[in-house]
Order: sequence, then C-alpha cells, then structure tokens
Amino acid sequence: MRATLALFLLAATPVQAASLTVPTGESWVFAVKNGEPVNAHKVASSAKPPKGQIMVTVKPLMGTAMFMTNNSPVAYTFKAELMRDGKPTAARPCTLPGSNRPIFEQWDQKADAVRIGAFTAAGTEGRC
Repeated sequence: MRATLALFLLAATPVQAASLTVPTGESWVFAVKNGEPVNAHKVASSAKPPKGQIMVTVKPLMGTAMFMTNNSPVAYTFKAELMRDGKPTAARPCTLPGSNRPIFEQWDQKADAVRIGAFTAAGTEGRC
C-alpha cells in the first residue's frame, strides 16, 4: 500500500523541463527536442556543431559572455538564466538564427554558468 501511494505521489509531481546548464569556460553541443536540449555533450571550444545541432560556449568575458551557433534551418527564441552560487537570474537573449549563423550574448553580471532551455521556433522577424 505504501509503495503504491509513493508511486502515485511521484506520478502526480510535475516534472520540470530539462534545461541545459553550461558552466563558464565550457562548450557543449546539443539538439532540440520538444523545446528542450537533448543529447548534450561537452566539446572543445574549437568544435563545430553537426547538422541539426546547436553549440554553446560560455566565457567569463566582461561579466559573462555566451556564443551560440545553430546548425539547423530553424531559428529559435529561448530562455536563459545566469547561475551564480546556485541562484538563477533571468537573462534576456536575442533570437538564435538558423543556417549556421552565430550569436553573441554578453551580460555585465559574472556567472558560474548559464542555464538555457524552452526553445521555441522563431519567426523571421527575430527579437533582441
């Protein structure tokens, strides 16, 4: 009975979306599925994203800088949070263009990592 109740409670608990946290000084490549990063893995900063994937690099440059290249035809809007001492601070990123075009984001705040997720296909107008 207790095991059944425990399973029921776990099933009723909302699942938080699977965002990707990229520590400062690291580069990662991932694909987007259902709006979230999947199959993420660490790569060298000189790597290039394979077709259909995105590469992100976070550096401690004038606060915190993030470079992203999207090697898919789909442009995305997404959410970003600066992580400092385990606490998130919302950050406003620009639209990530498709077709292997990069973006550069820079925030004055120093962060230990940047957490990204909630990717949504963007229109052609972009935003920043």
